[in-house]
Amino acid sequence: MISPHLSRRALLLAMGGLAFTSFSRAARADAGGSCIVGVTKDIRGVTVAMELEHAPFPAPGGAYRDATVYAFIPSHYRVTRDRTVGTVVHYHGHNTNAERAMVVHQLREQLFESKQNAVLIVPELATFAPDSSCGKLEAQGGFARMLTDALHTLDAPEVRAAAGRSALAPGAVPDRICVSAHSGGYHAAACSLRSGGIAVDEVYLFDALYADVDVFKAWVIAGRGRPMGARHKLVSYYTDGTTELNTRSLFADLEKAGVTCAHELVEGTLSRAELTRAEAVSIKTQLSHGAVTSELNGLRDCLYASAQRRTLRSSWFDAKKGARPLERRR
Repeated sequence: MISPHLSRRALLLAMGGLAFTSFSRAARADAGGSCIVGVTKDIRGVTVAMELEHAPFPAPGGAYRDATVYAFIPSHYRVTRDRTVGTVVHYHGHNTNAERAMVVHQLREQLFESKQNAVLIVPELATFAPDSSCGKLEAQGGFARMLTDALHTLDAPEVRAAAGRSALAPGAVPDRICVSAHSGGYHAAACSLRSGGIAVDEVYLFDALYADVDVFKAWVIAGRGRPMGARHKLVSYYTDGTTELNTRSLFADLEKAGVTCAHELVEGTLSRAELTRAEAVSIKTQLSHGAVTSELNGLRDCLYASAQRRTLRSSWFDAKKGARPLERRR
């Protein structure tokens, strides 16, 4: 595991071995435009730092000013026939920032290993604060504007040069959207569902169901019974305390509403088929709050079982029955 107590230099090294290559900022986000801040490339893909006009912050009345949004394009990404982009949006929790969350929770590594044909987006929320506010994402259509802005900004010469065959199609728009949240990122995830202005297909909560339970319940129920590619799938990992109480209450209501649920009281006992087919999955984890997203590849396994449009074969489905093996990250 990567230590959560990393210096900025260590973080930059973990972000790809080099500090970001910086570019001139012709249009600063806080001046009404979006721009590329830096690009770095390693064997897994290209990581891009952007400042976006439609980033969560700065926002009217908000104390936070950082307009940074990170994107990761895996090296195996290829443009689809309809030129849309599968996206995985991750919201970090309290007392951290997007850069640190990407490194500590190994978000890029997990997306890369899932082999999903999708792009990772990690926006800056409240930085190093015990605060779940999410700025412009709370406004109607804020989530859709952020995604559109991010994909448009990624269509830049410096990003295309670095990405090569993995570059996004010009004018690309989001396709299947998975929202991931750790801890205090729950509120940004809920706002993305409630008033985001664009359909979300799957939500992964990593010890994050602290509030907004009714938002998640209404969203899952609205997609019940649909085919796998059109349903609303929820996975909720929980530890002891508030997230356990809220998850148990939520899933009791979902089952009453006819949602197909799967429960895992001992992590790793659900089969790969069960994890894939259920409309809602609750997972009791024995990991610490800070380790739940990554130590046993939680995000990667959620993506393996997702309805994202895969272009590479994965051996993960070779053994669909029986308890799935858990792998601990190093």
